[in-house]
Amino acid sequence: MFYHRSAWLSGDMRGLWAQCVRRATVAAMSDEYRNADEETTLTTERLILRPWKVNDCDDAQSLFRYASNPKVGPSGAWPVHTSVENSMEIIRDVLSVPENYAVVLKATGEPIGSIGLIALSDRICPRDDKPSDAMELGYWIGEPYWGQGLIPEAAREVLRHGFEDLRLAAIWGTHNVENHKSERVMDKLGLSWVRVAEHVRMPLLPGEVYRDEAVRRLTRDEYFGRS
Repeated sequence: MFYHRSAWLSGDMRGLWAQCVRRATVAAMSDEYRNADEETTLTTERLILRPWKVNDCDDAQSLFRYASNPKVGPSGAWPVHTSVENSMEIIRDVLSVPENYAVVLKATGEPIGSIGLIALSDRICPRDDKPSDAMELGYWIGEPYWGQGLIPEAAREVLRHGFEDLRLAAIWGTHNVENHKSERVMDKLGLSWVRVAEHVRMPLLPGEVYRDEAVRRLTRDEYFGRS
């Protein structure tokens, strides 16, 4: 069932929502859905993986609802979202890129997380000439949906897309060695441990935060050889 967003907004949040609506109305004339029609949409049994919508209040509100939870972002090395407008800016400046998807529940139509493939980070490949046939998997999901197998379901489809459609040679992933939820996801996906990158700075988090990061990989041969 779709929820009525104004039903659970506080007075302050309603003000933010009104600002969001006004901002989106102005911006929609130029880029309301940046590249949305040109990008891929993937589906699974319970999910639709589709591009984030730029300057869309519904997407921004859903993103803020889950990304404002301090249990979500910092574990993935990014800060909590501070407002609906902050989430809208993140969609515009960070999430609306090729091969990045909103994780949308088919049952409700609501984005509840994000998943995608990006260029290899320096912790995986510190060289400037990074291989073009390898990408890095990243994901997160809102706390109410932890433990339901939704991210492994989404990630399996992204892996299929990466190897079958994009014809990648390898898909890499990283996680904090203490983040056992993400570790279990990558175990299920078949990403093998390659090494541990020690004392890696998390530049998006406030202060000087360093973590040991597990570096993992699934090759094309491994992916097709296991079926």
